[in-house]
Amino acid sequence: MQLKLISSNIRYENVHDGIHSWENRRPILQKIITDFHPDILATQEGREKQIKSLCQLLPLKLVESHRQWIEDRMYPCLYINEEQIKVKSSGDIWLSETPLTPGSFSFKSTFPRLCIWMQVTHLVNNQDYFVVNTHLDHVLEETRLEQIKVLIREVENLNKENLPIILMGDFNDSPLSKVREFILNSLDLKDPWLEVGFPEETSHHGFKEDKDKQVIGDRIDWILVPQAFAVEEIYLEKKSFNGIFPSDHYPLLATVIPR
Repeated sequence: MQLKLISSNIRYENVHDGIHSWENRRPILQKIITDFHPDILATQEGREKQIKSLCQLLPLKLVESHRQWIEDRMYPCLYINEEQIKVKSSGDIWLSETPLTPGSFSFKSTFPRLCIWMQVTHLVNNQDYFVVNTHLDHVLEETRLEQIKVLIREVENLNKENLPIILMGDFNDSPLSKVREFILNSLDLKDPWLEVGFPEETSHHGFKEDKDKQVIGDRIDWILVPQAFAVEEIYLEKKSFNGIFPSDHYPLLATVIPR
């Protein structure tokens, strides 16, 4: 049984983005997502209006029944293929000293940061999973490290059945960072990218054409899966259409096999 995952920082709707405006990028992102047919989609950096304008174009359900939207906040989000995935519970964790307080932030974070979690059942194998999507701060490593400590502590408290965890998001850090080290020392996870032996690449391109498709840089967008999962494929989708990219990050796509 396959499990198809996408993690994509969709970039906030910025009126100064020119040809890379959200209006131009949205149908490109839609095509990439729908062509892959994900079971679970994780996005970062959208506000409510932008997120829902994307969701209207997708054959996926936005997981939001738990959420009280704050107008100016950008949110990590999860979407599911309802033919494959059933949500049993979900929630938000604010990566601060008061993780249950919406909009809160600590640790010198530039903005309020959070993660979204959901406990789901896969309708094919009847197995439950605990899925998390996050977006860490972009300035200080010590901030990100404190944020990931909050995330892991709260997830471990919520995951009372010790379900397999899938962790996705924009971590704003490299795979060699202290953030990654802390995650792997705390949770039974692995990086499919490293398992297949790919060279490191940048996942944030800033709307600059990657001519040779192999620019060296930090891969800050991750999909981490349980050690027991087999990896069928993982890649950064680098397509652009008429010079327009779906975002300033390459979407990360993975197919894994739970076992």
